[in-house]
Amino acid sequence: MDSSTARIVVRSSMLDLIRACGFSGLAGVRIDKEELRRRLLMPQYLRLAMLDSIRKKDVDGGDQHFRLRGSDSVSSSESPMVVFINSRSGGRHGPVLKERLKQLISEEQVFDLHDVKPLEFVRYGLACLEKWANNGDLCARETRQNIRVVVAGGDGTIGWVLGCLGELHQKGREPVPPVAIIPLGTGNDLSRSFGWGGSFPFAWKSAIKRTLQRATKGRICRLDSWHVVLQMPGGVAVNPPHSLKVTEECQLDQTLEIEGDVPDKVKCYEGVFFNYFSIGMDAKVAYGFHHLRNEKPYLAQGPITNKIIYSSYSCTQGWFLTPCISDPSLRGLKNVLRIHIKRVNCSEWEQIPVPKSVRAVVALNLHNYGSGRNPWGNPKPEYLEKRGFVEAHADDGLLEIFGLKQGWHASFVMVELISAKHIAQAASIRLEIRGGEWKDAYMQMDGEPWKQPMSKDYSTFLEIKRVPFESLMISGE
Repeated sequence: MDSSTARIVVRSSMLDLIRACGFSGLAGVRIDKEELRRRLLMPQYLRLAMLDSIRKKDVDGGDQHFRLRGSDSVSSSESPMVVFINSRSGGRHGPVLKERLKQLISEEQVFDLHDVKPLEFVRYGLACLEKWANNGDLCARETRQNIRVVVAGGDGTIGWVLGCLGELHQKGREPVPPVAIIPLGTGNDLSRSFGWGGSFPFAWKSAIKRTLQRATKGRICRLDSWHVVLQMPGGVAVNPPHSLKVTEECQLDQTLEIEGDVPDKVKCYEGVFFNYFSIGMDAKVAYGFHHLRNEKPYLAQGPITNKIIYSSYSCTQGWFLTPCISDPSLRGLKNVLRIHIKRVNCSEWEQIPVPKSVRAVVALNLHNYGSGRNPWGNPKPEYLEKRGFVEAHADDGLLEIFGLKQGWHASFVMVELISAKHIAQAASIRLEIRGGEWKDAYMQMDGEPWKQPMSKDYSTFLEIKRVPFESLMISGE
């Protein structure tokens, strides 16, 4: 592992509170707006060429700006930066934040994700810079080498951008720009994990300048990402999150044989997550809340309002009732879920039991889950050795698998009075579900939930493996 890798530690709630109010180590330092802009602003011909290439979805779409530039010498900026913003996040703050960022940098370097998709930026915007760098344009080469990305949004938005930047790794188009965060979501667990705070700051105008300043100088940290393959019987209708895409080939590990009958036709999806995957009651609550917010958008006025509604909604979904009630969707997962894992440095699959009381199973990559909680806890070295575990880090190639029982247990875990039910640490995971009395299972990846139909006759499989390269994050500390 690279010695420069920054280890991610649990952030205290007090630090989050301080950052939420707009304070940081730079709070006492006045940041000159024009000096900051000079450091971030790309030369005009590069900005326009990149934007035209994106709009036309053509790497050659901005060539005229290079021809019109002439032979005048132009210097590249010290810290070229682009911002992706989900303007519908952050309640009422999204649109005004977008305008503020345009004032601080430039209109061409701030992309609203509803207009410009991150994959378009990768395939056309960065490719435009790479083309002209290879043609001898020194400014384009330096800009491509030094560019950094800021994402203003929630965990799902950040994961979307990171996943698209991962294509640069796959195609050998290095370096991959590192990513900083402006937290606009409800949980903001990725933001908390890398020192950018847990909520949009109250003193946001001055805080945004400090965020951009820190994004230019912050040290680079590494983050594992996890590839998901979902295989289900063909003919089943499902509405997956945007992080899961249809794929023609199912790439399940052939070293673990499938027991029982296999349908003639299967449907496959694949995607990537960075923080967590879960199945069970927590995903069901998230799914219901997600649809409630879409049906009644006036309820989504900001993170605090969202958390109050989310907590109230969870109380109506049966998680606090006994698992022995008649509705099978409120019982434990043991009868419908089978888990196989590969442990660290091991090539063999091993089946592990699902505790009978568990109603949600979570595979966690970071310390933060559910708005900054640490359900895995901080086990003592003696306990780790006894269970065969190692200390958890965001770049250790392992997922921590834990279970949540009824609502009271989950509540005590969320306020960190107790730890969750530890199940395993794994380098790879395969989940197998089959319906029986259950018609649907609920799943979520990095806060994006969906309802997964289940068959009585055939199993649905979900396999998780580590992506062979790490994402690069900028530390906000």
